[in-house]
Amino acid sequence: MPAMVPCWNHGNITRSKAEELLSRTGKDGSFLVRASESISRAYALCVLYRNCVYTYRILPNEEDKFTVQASEGVPMRFFTKLDQLIEFYKKENMGLVTHLQYPVPLEEEDPGDEPEEETEGVPSPPELPPRNIPLSTGPCEPKEVPPSIENPRAAEVSRPSLSETLFQRLQSMDTSGLPEEHLKAIQDYVSTQLALDAEFVKTGSSSLPHLKKLTVLLCKEVYGEVIRTLPSLESLQRLFDQQLSPGLRPRPQVPGEASPINMVTKLSQLTSLLSSIEDKVKALLHEGPEAPNRRSVIPPVTFEVKSESLAIPQKLHLKVDVESGKLIVKKSKDGSEDKFYSHKKILQLIKSQKFLNKLVILVETEREKTQRKEYVFADSKKREGFCQLLQQMKNKHSEQPEPDMITIFIGTWNMGNAPPPKKITSWFLSKGQGKTRDDSADYIPHDIYVIGTQEDPLGEKEWLEILRNSLQEITSITFKTIAIHTLWNIRIVVLAKPEHENRISHICTDTVKTGIANTLGNKGAVGVSFMFNGTSLGFVNSHLTSGSEKKLRRNQNYMNILRFLALGDKKLSPFNITHRFTHLFWLGDLNYRVDLPTSEAEAIIQKIRQQQYADLLAHDQLLLERKEQKVFLHFEEEEITFAPTYRFERLTRDKYAYTKQKATGMKYNLPSWCDRVLWKSYPLVHVVCQSYGSTSDIMTSDHSPVFATFEAGVTSQFVSKNGPGTVDSQGQIEFLRCFATLKTKSQTKFYLEFHSSCLESFVKSQEGDNEEGSEGELVVKFGETLPKLKPIISDPEFLLDQHILISIKSSDSDESYGEGCIALRLEATETELPIYTPLTHHGEMTGHFRGEIKLQTSQGKMREKLYDFVKTERDEASGPRCLKSFTSHDPMKQWEPTNRVPLCTGSGVTEIINPNYIGMGPLGHMKQALSPDQQPTAWSYDQPLKDPSLGPGWGESPPTPPSQPPVSPKKFSSSTATRGPCPRTQESRPGDLEPLPQEEPKLAKPEMFENPLYGSVSTFPKPAPRREQESPKMLRKEPPPCPDTGSLSPSILLSKAQEAECSKGVGKPVPTPTSFLSPTPRLRSFTCSTSAEGRPAAGDKSQGKAKAPAGAPVPVPAKRPVKPSRSEQSQQALPTPAPRPPLPVKSPAVLHLQYSKGRDYRENTELPYQGKHRPPEDSPLSRATTQ
Repeated sequence: MPAMVPCWNHGNITRSKAEELLSRTGKDGSFLVRASESISRAYALCVLYRNCVYTYRILPNEEDKFTVQASEGVPMRFFTKLDQLIEFYKKENMGLVTHLQYPVPLEEEDPGDEPEEETEGVPSPPELPPRNIPLSTGPCEPKEVPPSIENPRAAEVSRPSLSETLFQRLQSMDTSGLPEEHLKAIQDYVSTQLALDAEFVKTGSSSLPHLKKLTVLLCKEVYGEVIRTLPSLESLQRLFDQQLSPGLRPRPQVPGEASPINMVTKLSQLTSLLSSIEDKVKALLHEGPEAPNRRSVIPPVTFEVKSESLAIPQKLHLKVDVESGKLIVKKSKDGSEDKFYSHKKILQLIKSQKFLNKLVILVETEREKTQRKEYVFADSKKREGFCQLLQQMKNKHSEQPEPDMITIFIGTWNMGNAPPPKKITSWFLSKGQGKTRDDSADYIPHDIYVIGTQEDPLGEKEWLEILRNSLQEITSITFKTIAIHTLWNIRIVVLAKPEHENRISHICTDTVKTGIANTLGNKGAVGVSFMFNGTSLGFVNSHLTSGSEKKLRRNQNYMNILRFLALGDKKLSPFNITHRFTHLFWLGDLNYRVDLPTSEAEAIIQKIRQQQYADLLAHDQLLLERKEQKVFLHFEEEEITFAPTYRFERLTRDKYAYTKQKATGMKYNLPSWCDRVLWKSYPLVHVVCQSYGSTSDIMTSDHSPVFATFEAGVTSQFVSKNGPGTVDSQGQIEFLRCFATLKTKSQTKFYLEFHSSCLESFVKSQEGDNEEGSEGELVVKFGETLPKLKPIISDPEFLLDQHILISIKSSDSDESYGEGCIALRLEATETELPIYTPLTHHGEMTGHFRGEIKLQTSQGKMREKLYDFVKTERDEASGPRCLKSFTSHDPMKQWEPTNRVPLCTGSGVTEIINPNYIGMGPLGHMKQALSPDQQPTAWSYDQPLKDPSLGPGWGESPPTPPSQPPVSPKKFSSSTATRGPCPRTQESRPGDLEPLPQEEPKLAKPEMFENPLYGSVSTFPKPAPRREQESPKMLRKEPPPCPDTGSLSPSILLSKAQEAECSKGVGKPVPTPTSFLSPTPRLRSFTCSTSAEGRPAAGDKSQGKAKAPAGAPVPVPAKRPVKPSRSEQSQQALPTPAPRPPLPVKSPAVLHLQYSKGRDYRENTELPYQGKHRPPEDSPLSRATTQ
């Protein structure tokens, strides 16, 4: 009982929380007991002495007696109860650092918090899960406590026993069709054996042995028939199975015993086989036996474009025929084809960043030369649709047996306990508000669909049928069910293309309840994880506590799910789900609200009508909590450009029902973005969010469904080229001069564990040396003592795609104090390169890990991936806009609204350093240019974070700081930040880890690649390759440094040559940003890295920034010349083309008017430029690139 729990027993609190509670008391001898994080059924005794926390493990033996692991030489003592153990160690000199004196009491929880949660938003108590009700617990209660005859009130409600009731019911049923022996067996069970099963239930057992015997008897003949029939049906299925390769043989069937579980399994197989055979025969008759991987036929799509030939604009039509693998160029839509290019001749697509509707196509001509074809589309969404179709064409006709990129659809919908409408296809087509897909991409099916629902009233089978039929309607594919898992009314479904069925393995599901007392499943999470070839994927659908005032409870829900959701590789026990997966997607009704007074309700509605989402997102609880690093640490979220998805009046999307009359008074539910999708990927892995929005035509619930689609890089199951049985001894991973900085008061020694799929098993290091750090931190130095890691395969194509997970553990309790991830995608092998990773534990920042790495691989190189097919390049030195096309779009509508101010930057140029070592501090560690009187400051938990540019998504994964929005990976090449056709290398290594010299170069801001669906680019301009930096024609106007020179914002180191070349331009200062928080662009994790010739540098400043003085060099636009090869000629110098006249620069006054221009983009295909909203200047979320 809760009242009996001693005040010092804190249960499942985290280690960092225990340290915080003990430090708060400040008395030597303060103590508490918590559950061990490393050993089940064990405890940890935490004692404060001289401002340090000492942890002792309390271990149970085989007889469930407890003993303390105390100092050496102290005899072991055993105790039957924990309180006996505590009383014993209150005596002095018993082997602990000090005797136990002051128990630290439990923190009081908010009274009334949880019961109110149940009634919020649910008019009646939630339905209990039908599958979770024990079979006979309830009915047996009258037998357990029979009513007293003396009590007349009890006599009134006295009823027959359960056996009598069921026997009477059986007699009233028509049993004439039952075999006599079956009827007799049922009667025997009801009359005598049911009571015996009831006794099992009373003792806590979930087993019903007598019922099991009855079902085995009844199903004996059926089971034999099913066993005999199944092989025949399976053979018939394989006969018509288009996906089964000739070399794959079915696994032999091993008949099991005729248990009810086996019976249900076999019957399920029988029904699914019958259904599957019918589907396969229909598909075979419809499509024919050939082309097993082309079941979804994508019709040809034609795009109207402009092309300049001899400076004369010309209208053309580009017809993309995915199935035949051709790009056809025609002068008129219905005319004959002018020319065509096969998929093999299309080498690369290069998106212009300045002109968001312009695309360059590199094609190979008859003489094996490359040509550069420039086209201007109607808008950026058309360009994006064209690129997706060509990627689909390259993928479909690829000679590679396995994909290296897949697309994933994520959908979340709170169904409001109401059945869905008949048509929900707009959800899966990403149609509605926000960042949506172009119509030309409608026929491209995603590889994986993940659908999360909350308050789902349907059964699993019914909902699954609706989903598969909807996807069949829009894709003509019968999708395979990978997993379906339900916790009460919270459900997750994963569907995949049939061709991926054999690529998906290690499927795992789990649930965590976070309802009242963490025992009810009306709130909580369901999760699914699996391997897609060599890539681990995790998906979590959660429904968190409701109510605007319950954000702290929601934070705790998140932490509990993070700690206790058991998904992924069980060998990664030191790591929670945020480190177990290459890609982790978190979706659901997170229930975070817009935190404004209820009196503002009508003003909020007005802002929504005017689409002034930035003002509301400044008060979004999730963004504010993430800014303070309380939840979703290092997760990312795409920019929100759609209206709040809750709380609508049902059957309309024109009215928000924000009031509800309740017994306790009027309840307000202000319009909020409750339904969200976030993600977190390993460092340097390709991941791009292609759409994020909500539907407008699904109105049965008070929530609107939300969709998000992603490009995600995947790896194949790599087979060593040395053949089976050979030892690959060429590879080696060496960590040098490493140290960890921890925020802890624990007095113990620490060691490291290295985990990776490229290692045969995890590797443990020796203990490090502890040193006192700044601001109470502990520095653990490992020097040259770390073990050399031997990968199972040394081929660079395999090894450079791998990651090393690091856990730093204490020697006294073997508990992890922090976990991090290092990418092996290094710019060079056989070279010592700096590395960095932040350390987190249970969703909290606990420190950082630094050092150097040396990677040794066998001979070979990485092949180009499908996502290298599309790259983004900057044209002239100017801001983003759309070229004039056949539409009447106002080019200035691409400009940022008045609430966005251009970033204030320094006058230097930046150069990205090694992506595993970028940034300083919890939000990413970067080299900084310091004035002579400044010294580099070590990372601190308490250090204020002042950069106003950071958005809600920050990745733990370099190359961008955890708090800094990561650059969209698909915009980068394998070897340069501008995704050019050159070999993969990594960013240049930074300087030493020592304080920087005073003559270090000045800073400038890196550029951000914007997903073209916006029709705009973000605040972060795109880094230029070094060749462009060094060309005098590409010099740019640079505003002076920010007014806040005292803040140490992360920056990027650059060479002196670049500094001298690029720091000449100066400009006028710009106003400081407005103070509000909202989603901003993220520099997403990306796969590529930068070579010595292609290091990114400070990008162009967008139009609208201050005009450069007359003495500054005028930027001259220059076209990027074509590189003739995608790999061999990356090192050749680029020729300098003849300059064109400079573009005119508008005055600041004119630009101010353009900024102030309001925009209604509801009926426009373009979304507003720089809609990524700015957080307050002092927010940690905004710590990206203010320089």
